[in-house]
Amino acid sequence: MGVGIGAAAALGRTVLIGDWALRNGPPNQPVLVKVREHLVETGADRQLESVFQEEAPRLWRSLLLATGSREVADDAVSEAFAQALRRGEEIRDPAAWIWQVAFRLARGEIQWQRSLIELPDDIPDEMPESLIDVFRALARLTPHQRTAVVLADYAGHPHRDIARVLGSSVSAVGVHLHRGRRRLRQLLEDVSDA
Repeated sequence: MGVGIGAAAALGRTVLIGDWALRNGPPNQPVLVKVREHLVETGADRQLESVFQEEAPRLWRSLLLATGSREVADDAVSEAFAQALRRGEEIRDPAAWIWQVAFRLARGEIQWQRSLIELPDDIPDEMPESLIDVFRALARLTPHQRTAVVLADYAGHPHRDIARVLGSSVSAVGVHLHRGRRRLRQLLEDVSDA
């Protein structure tokens, strides 16, 4: 079964999001610089430093895409690494643990705010219009769909890890992904038809 022209254009937009996020996200986000400095000051073990170097920028971008809020992404990454630092050796898989904690913290913050996600006020002028369309379409997904799509399609996490982040089953993640991708495709096709 072939992909229609509208669907191909919609899927092409989702590829842009990764390219833009790589150019405009961490590693120089102020919050990540502060977390990195804190890890050095406190003498964090090498494993946690390694996890920070490998995961923090992608985690921050994933949280931004999932929540639409730089502040929530900043707070969730900072707090997740701070908690990991406090727990130290009792964490068996720091990378997985930090992703799970950061997304749970972000979800709690968004629920507390009880607001719809919005585009950041400081969208760079060079951001392509098609990428803005992706942000707007992501904002219209349910929180579970949005988180599942971002974690699977942008961050490349397996369903098992996404289920831990969402606090749900692997089969529920499959449903969230299927429905989220279908809705995202519809929304982006509608934009391309307009």
